[in-house]
Amino acid sequence: MLDITTIILTYNEELHIKRCLDIICPVVKDVFVIDCFSEDRTVEIAQSYANVHVLQHEWPTTKHAGQLNWALENAPITTKWVMRLDADEYPMKDLVEEMQQKIPSLGDEITGIVLKRRHIFMGKWMKGGIYPVKLLRIFRYRKAMCERRFMDEHIQLLEGKSVEFEHDFCDHSLINISEYCKKHINYAYSEATQVLNEMYHLTGSASDNITHLGEQAEKKHRIKCKYNRLPLFWRSFAYFVYRYFLRGGFLDGKEGFIFAFIQGWWYRTLVDVKVLEVMKWMKANHLDANSPEGRQALKQYIKDHWGIVLSSRGSV
Repeated sequence: MLDITTIILTYNEELHIKRCLDIICPVVKDVFVIDCFSEDRTVEIAQSYANVHVLQHEWPTTKHAGQLNWALENAPITTKWVMRLDADEYPMKDLVEEMQQKIPSLGDEITGIVLKRRHIFMGKWMKGGIYPVKLLRIFRYRKAMCERRFMDEHIQLLEGKSVEFEHDFCDHSLINISEYCKKHINYAYSEATQVLNEMYHLTGSASDNITHLGEQAEKKHRIKCKYNRLPLFWRSFAYFVYRYFLRGGFLDGKEGFIFAFIQGWWYRTLVDVKVLEVMKWMKANHLDANSPEGRQALKQYIKDHWGIVLSSRGSV
């Protein structure tokens, strides 16, 4: 077993959790399932594994980043390394072998490991569009934290540097398309909050004491900042064209079109709808989001209508 603790955040994940644990439990020393009081068999399934420990914690208003950072601060982790996985994710066999070969021999200066994520959508590997997504998912304990964002958050190193492994882990959701779309409707609130935060500087800097995010993640955030300055609705269409045509999403057949349409056009359009709703509300109430009073009113609107609390310092 590798000297790694895996952290998995869950809420009603009985559809995925067994598959994930079957693959990861034989590989790592400990697994902490941080459960948000699931109403299905998630906890029961997790507790049936000898090296799985379940901690229950209410989902914070600071969303995924807050929950993961709570786990890093409160779980009794005893290993050198930590790996973050979602319940619907799992490492490929080749990645497991690569981890076993390389991690024990890494020098102390290496504090993070970047992995490639492949999406399995409707049972098919989406080779076009956005593959590979490179994410820092393994890191030395107490050498990293989750960046303070409401959406598209990444692991950030506090010190040291990262290396990139060759093989993939999978994002392989088994939920149906209706549930998939419902999840993205919920994501849209967090994404719109992040967009508004960047537009109107509702909070302070979220990057204090952060030295490394990962090359692709940093590039992605820079591109998103440019994207958010483009006109509403036009930008979601342009992103779909980029993913589906320029990045080869069309090569993945019908599934590739559905994947690119939902994630690249419909979801992004929904985010813009939420932003437009807020802008119209501000105008109707004669509020200027660039003024202190307007920013405070906007933060209160987001809290009251979307249940998201923006702190005075950092994104979450």
